[in-house]
This record gives sequence, C-alpha cells and structure tokens, in this order.
Amino acid sequence: MTSRKRMLQSLNHRGGPVPIDFGSTAITGMHCSNVAALRDHYGLEKRPVKVHEPYQMLGLMEDDLLDAIGVDTVGMEPLSNIFGFPSNDWKPWTAPWGQELLVPGKFNVVQNDKGTYIYPQGDTEAPFSGHMPTTGFFFDAIIRQPEIDDDNLNPEDNLEEFNPLTDEELGRLKLYAKTAEASGRCVIGGGPGTALGDIALVPAPFLKEPKGIRDITEWYISTAIRQDYIHEVFTRQTKLALANLEKMWASVGELMDVIVICGTDFGTQTGSFCSPETYDELWHPYYQQMNDWIHANTTWKTFKHCCGAVENFMDRFIASGFDIINPVQCSATGMDPQVLKDRYGDRITFWGGGVDTQHVLPFGTPGEVRAQVLERCEIFSQNGGFVFDAIHNVQANTPVENMVAMINAVHEFNEN
Repeated sequence: MTSRKRMLQSLNHRGGPVPIDFGSTAITGMHCSNVAALRDHYGLEKRPVKVHEPYQMLGLMEDDLLDAIGVDTVGMEPLSNIFGFPSNDWKPWTAPWGQELLVPGKFNVVQNDKGTYIYPQGDTEAPFSGHMPTTGFFFDAIIRQPEIDDDNLNPEDNLEEFNPLTDEELGRLKLYAKTAEASGRCVIGGGPGTALGDIALVPAPFLKEPKGIRDITEWYISTAIRQDYIHEVFTRQTKLALANLEKMWASVGELMDVIVICGTDFGTQTGSFCSPETYDELWHPYYQQMNDWIHANTTWKTFKHCCGAVENFMDRFIASGFDIINPVQCSATGMDPQVLKDRYGDRITFWGGGVDTQHVLPFGTPGEVRAQVLERCEIFSQNGGFVFDAIHNVQANTPVENMVAMINAVHEFNEN
C-alpha cells in the first residue's frame, strides 16, 4: 500500500494501517535540533539541517529522513514563512545553542545579550518583528500595536496581509505541488488567506509596519467588545479566500490532498478563550463558507488546528465542515482519547494526539513513550480517522531515544 493510499484510506474512515505525519506543516513538525538527532540516529548523511520555518525553528525533514521514519505525508513549500520571506537561498548560521544550521537567505538577525532579533521580510531597515531569548530555542513575535482609536478603526488594516494570488504565485504553487506529489506521499498545503484570527498571525511578524489590532490580548478583547469589526474583517477575508481557493484549485487541483484552513486556537489547558456561542457567532459562518466551497468543488480534505481543551467545540468544528482536527491535545481538560473517539471519531479525523509532548515524550522513559503510543493507536485507529503525529511540534531537547521509541511503537502497532 502506498503512503498516499494509506493516508486517504484513513482520512475516509476505512481503517487499515495507521499513517504517520511528521514535518508536513508548521504545526506537525520537529525542532531543528531533533531533526539533526534523528538524522544521526538513522545514520544519514551528515549535513546542516535547513530551518524552513524560522519562527518555531523547525527543521526541514528531507526525503531520506522521511523514508527512514516511514512518514506518509509531505508538505507543499509555502510561498513565504511567518517572517515574510521565502525559505530558499540557504546560508550558514550558528544557533545560540551551538548547532550549525542553514537558514533562508533573508534570515537577517541581530544578536546581543538579550537574545536574537529578526527582521520582517529580511529588511534590516524595518523594526524587529521577532525575538529569541538567550536561552530560548524559537522566536516570539514582538507586538507592534499602534494606538487604538475606536472611532477610527479600519478593518482594512487587519486585512493588508491578505491579497489575491498572482499568476507568478500560482505557478510556484503548482511547481511545489508537482514536486510534493512526485514523492508518492499524501500532499498537504496551506489555504491562501483562510486563517481567521489565527493568533500566530495577528501580530503580523511578516509585515514591516502592521496596522489595526495586532496585540494578542487586544484581539481577544475585540472578539467580545468589537464583534462588528471582527465580522467586517472576516467577511472581507472570506470573500478573498474563496476567490483564491478557486484559483488554487484551477492551478493545483488533485495534486494536493489536504488543505490547512486555519490554526486559530480556542482552547487553553483547562478551558477556552471564548464560549462556544461566540464561536457560533463569529467563526462558524465563515469557516462553513470555505469548507462548503471546498467540498463542493474540490477533492481536498480540510484541516483545522486548535490546541487546548476544546471537546465542547468538536460538534461545532464538524458542523463548520472540517474533516480533520489537530493537534488533539489529550493532556488538556476533557480531552480524553476514548471519549473523543467514541463521540466524534466517525465524523472527523484525529490528526495528532499520538503522544503527549508536554510530559511523556520529553520527560518520560522510552518504555513510557512506547506504552502511550500503543494505547493511543489502539483507541484512535478504530475504523480509521486517525493520522499519527505528536501533539503539536516536537520541541527542542526531546531525547532521541524517546523519539525513536515513539516511531518504532507506531510501526510495531501496524505490524501486529
């Protein structure tokens, strides 16, 4: 069975071997230090890891490593990363923890005793948009919030990053899709402008001088006190997204299998950022428009990322038309794997949830990792609707023996 067939079988809830994803998206990847450790473990060619997503310092998982792990997915190269420049024209850079890496050509930074500061779009004349602390392993967005004048708020200010796809960009997407499809793996791509209120994007680390509501706290406040403004932003953004989806389907078509719609988080460790009723009011109508168009006009499966305690949002995600939920944070309140599978497993695919990346994977023993992976596979894989992945990205300093135990356990489960 090919990787792509294994994936589509599970996504269509038809059972079979558990497919594996690592590295296909910016929310299912591994820190560059882990990629290097796994390359060493599998005896692969020694070379610097490419940091293809510098915000989280994710390492590019190249074909030889994907083959060694047995990964069934591959991501289309995005048009640009979260700092607003393409991940190409690689150049050497030594990370603060001493790792020799390759970073994109426009990865321009300043380092001092407070850490590493990065420029948006690589423009050294612009204010910094990201900061990595001296003892950190990834960047945080720098909030550059203009003073808010409620009487003169302009929704266009929160829309300047969303633009129609150009012919040149569509050509690049088609090339990226063809390259990914040639791997024989299931191809994952991003939605052009479909992310509604994604907190990773609200501060706009890719813009030189962002306007509008760009402070994360202020954005969440706005979902309660400025709902008319949010509706206006989402209405215009959805119209643009639908036009871009039509262009993207015409260009990429069935070369792509899964489209990531949005990474907006609604959950915390123990609760949610808003009520389910607020989701119904602000997000559902727009998500539904996008998902309905995709299901009526394409063969793509739609992917929703949402961390935290969101069991009480699951029916709503399904009603909005999402085929896939990620990362399935089983350590959060109310996110019991068996309950999730029993209540929702026939209506949505769980992509993630395979092992706890907060406690077990980084701090447990290989035996504890193996036991949890086998248990999660047993629960989530019944009748398909499961793609194995860790819960969000595998973080820096995760012991390589634990990562190997995780990978081996999935293959062990599939062989039994």
